[in-house]
Amino acid sequence: MRRIEIYDTTLRDGSQGEGVSFSLQDKVLVARRLAELGFDYVEGGYPLSNEKDAQFFQKLKGEAFPHTRIAAFGMTRRKGVAAADDPGMKALIESGAPTVTIVGKTWDFHVTEVLRVSLEENLAMIGETVGYFRSQGREVIYDAEHFFDGWKANPAYAAQTIQAAAAAGARIVVCCDTNGGTLPEQVAERIQAAIAALAKTKTPVGIHTHNDCELAVANSLAAVDAGAVQVQGTINGLGERCGNADLVSVVANLALKKGYEVLQPGALEKLTELSRYVYELANLNHRPNQPFVGASAFAHKGGMHVHAVNRAAHSYEHMPPELVGNERRVLVSELSGRSNIEALTAKHNLQHDRALMEQILGRVVALENAGYQFEAAEGSFELLVQRCADKFTSHFERLSYHVNVEADSAGEITTEATVKLKIGDRIRHEVAEGDGPVNALDAALRKALTDVYPNLADMQLVDYKVRVINSEAATAAGVRVVIESRDDDDVWGTIGVSENVIEASWIALVDSIEFKLMKDERKAAGKVEGGAGKVVATSS
Repeated sequence: MRRIEIYDTTLRDGSQGEGVSFSLQDKVLVARRLAELGFDYVEGGYPLSNEKDAQFFQKLKGEAFPHTRIAAFGMTRRKGVAAADDPGMKALIESGAPTVTIVGKTWDFHVTEVLRVSLEENLAMIGETVGYFRSQGREVIYDAEHFFDGWKANPAYAAQTIQAAAAAGARIVVCCDTNGGTLPEQVAERIQAAIAALAKTKTPVGIHTHNDCELAVANSLAAVDAGAVQVQGTINGLGERCGNADLVSVVANLALKKGYEVLQPGALEKLTELSRYVYELANLNHRPNQPFVGASAFAHKGGMHVHAVNRAAHSYEHMPPELVGNERRVLVSELSGRSNIEALTAKHNLQHDRALMEQILGRVVALENAGYQFEAAEGSFELLVQRCADKFTSHFERLSYHVNVEADSAGEITTEATVKLKIGDRIRHEVAEGDGPVNALDAALRKALTDVYPNLADMQLVDYKVRVINSEAATAAGVRVVIESRDDDDVWGTIGVSENVIEASWIALVDSIEFKLMKDERKAAGKVEGGAGKVVATSS
């Protein structure tokens, strides 16, 4: 069984997809989740391009991941500039990333017409850049941009470019199908040619494909069968134009269909949850027909299909859905969705209490039918479990709230929130202004609660997402609000659903505060096992 390295570039290449934008906290959470599953490399971004990417590397500098290396992306040095003096090189060094991924030109057309340098200068740019990072003690992955088009146009020069990287010390050369127009048989042929060209240095080869012909996954598999040892891609195939190779499908195919070793033991069963987690953080709709992990991937609708599946599941399924953490669904059945929910509750070791399990399952099914999704709202799910188990006592009673938004003649907008709470025997009635309704509600809640619960001072809201869940209802559509919060120890998500976006926000906000207070009480009592961080880790 040959081991294949999995290199994730969701946070860099994936973020270039239309409509995709990760906050700094999103990027950190995704990186940690990927590391938990044993992804070999997680590429965090290009530290010279924007402050967020630079902050990402500083944020993770002190964290140790046993099976994962954090990679920073950059380009070869600029023409006529020494590698040590190039701003891009300096930013990569300052990132502290143990691995740097350098992209360079393979196609002679790009060298002369885009970079506008001589073919010889391009070779020098590649070799000197790789050599510089090796001299600084960094592992270097070399991405050969437009490799397949370059090889087609001028194989001799394409070979020289990857040989220059290998000779300078690149650990691996990755062949990129940048335009996404290469066919699987062509990929296999040129991967073998690249391996032969690098035989002298024995430098291994990887593959990085784009999906412009709907072949990114097929091309990745063809490359591995031809000898590639690393696959680059993104979760859910996010990326520019038509996207990148979907690593969810790549990993499932490599392990379950072809017998290669990937990731860490137990990771495959978490692929569905990982896919949905990334969709939620990216604030994108799940793709129901996505292979392996989509909600419809193992869904059956009536007639002879359901009859056959009930007798022998493999008659209409190419594999058991549980292998990737998905579930079988009969679309006309009230049992749809229960397997996945059961997996969520299993984290809380409730299997022994069947009555409680059924109560939790029933509640979650009802809430999911109303639009709730708990993949990225582990705080709300924890509260739901505790409520069903009669182990939760609310820290305050919500009596009323009011939000007022006013605009004066100059267009200046003022947002004011009023909350009325009961804390024990005390009634608190507070007013606060904020930058929008949610910020104002948060400020008013804290004003009412912090005297009694001073630990709320170290809690921050770090992200806020809104999604319409039944757009066919137009302005009467329901909305789902997900709020991410953090304190000095943990990060957690909470959720609210309503036809009123303020009410949905209020529900999610109150859950966030209740979860914070509950976990702090557990910690003080010595009963906590990692708080929200434990939930995140075990749900990955």
